[in-house]
Amino acid sequence: MLALRLARGSHPLVLLRRLLVAAASAGVGFLLLSALGYASAHPEQSAGSVLRLLWCLVPLAATVQFAVAVARADPSTRPRPGLSSVGLGPVRLSVLAAVSTAVSTTLGSLVALLLFLHLRGDLTGMPFDGRAAQLLGAGSPVPPAAALMLLALVPVASATAGALALRSRPDPARDAFGAEEPPASTPAGLPWGVALAATGLAVEAYASRGSAGHALPLPGRFDSAPVAVLGGWALTAIGLAAAGPGLTHLCGRALQAVRPGAVRLLAGRALMDEARRIGRPLGALCAVFSAMVAASTLYGDGGRPFGPFTAFGAALVLCCTTATLLISALEARHARARTARALLGMGAPAAALRAASVLRVGALLALFAPLTWATAELAALPLRG
Repeated sequence: MLALRLARGSHPLVLLRRLLVAAASAGVGFLLLSALGYASAHPEQSAGSVLRLLWCLVPLAATVQFAVAVARADPSTRPRPGLSSVGLGPVRLSVLAAVSTAVSTTLGSLVALLLFLHLRGDLTGMPFDGRAAQLLGAGSPVPPAAALMLLALVPVASATAGALALRSRPDPARDAFGAEEPPASTPAGLPWGVALAATGLAVEAYASRGSAGHALPLPGRFDSAPVAVLGGWALTAIGLAAAGPGLTHLCGRALQAVRPGAVRLLAGRALMDEARRIGRPLGALCAVFSAMVAASTLYGDGGRPFGPFTAFGAALVLCCTTATLLISALEARHARARTARALLGMGAPAAALRAASVLRVGALLALFAPLTWATAELAALPLRG
């Protein structure tokens, strides 16, 4: 009940974020149900059914990451000294965030179920002249238990990940009043991230050796794909996401090298402090863009067009990762608000703060844009045949 009351009294922007989480959950649920419908209608195409389910894991992971980012940015779940005195410490707030996330994602799963049944013609007849009948396996019964299990994946995964992420936040009531955080240490995930990305590229190259033409068909077509290539892409994406905080921290150090001025010091220090907050979603977005560039290089010649589920899943992943990065950036800006007010109060010009923001964005683009292009080229090279 407390979660519902907080939702009713939330700011419109917070409600919009929760609706976006529900929309993303609906998209993933529809993809999962579509894969189930295809498997029910084509039992002889087991390889194609497995391929569709594997591709659904990518938008599922992006949606869970987006839901966690929205839960972290929710003002009602932010630790405050007064809440701990009434029994709402970090554990209770994490449970509250998990319940709110579960409500939003469950709503999206219900919308996905209604849309899936409507397009199959199970509710009010076949819409759109039956154009979606073949893709959704209309006419073939779908196991209810399997459908409910697939629809529960997003709410359960999002609520669990959100509770674990918010439980690790510090409790201001247990800290000394007015105490400042110690200087940010270097993130420890850079070597592991580089190793995972290199391993993923090596696995992809090994799995696609000796294959002619396109070795990786996309879902929406009735053919199979080597699972090892998909696993290589997954390892590369996880490696880039793990290396993102360390790379962002290195950008901050590079800005402060060789006799920096006030603007460079401010920009570099801010990047170092925000490395863990924005580095991971930035690395995930880099992985998504590199995969899209590699896929457009392989399949953009018109000989092997994208399937409808591939296009929808790619758009969903891109929207979720971009929204996650934007929410993380807004959260970082909120964390810098106190420092910015202090600098302005001491007489620092506002133009210097704006220049530092532009410099941070430029430094991140200078590093991650070439990294994205290089990763895409290396991923597409062994698959060109």
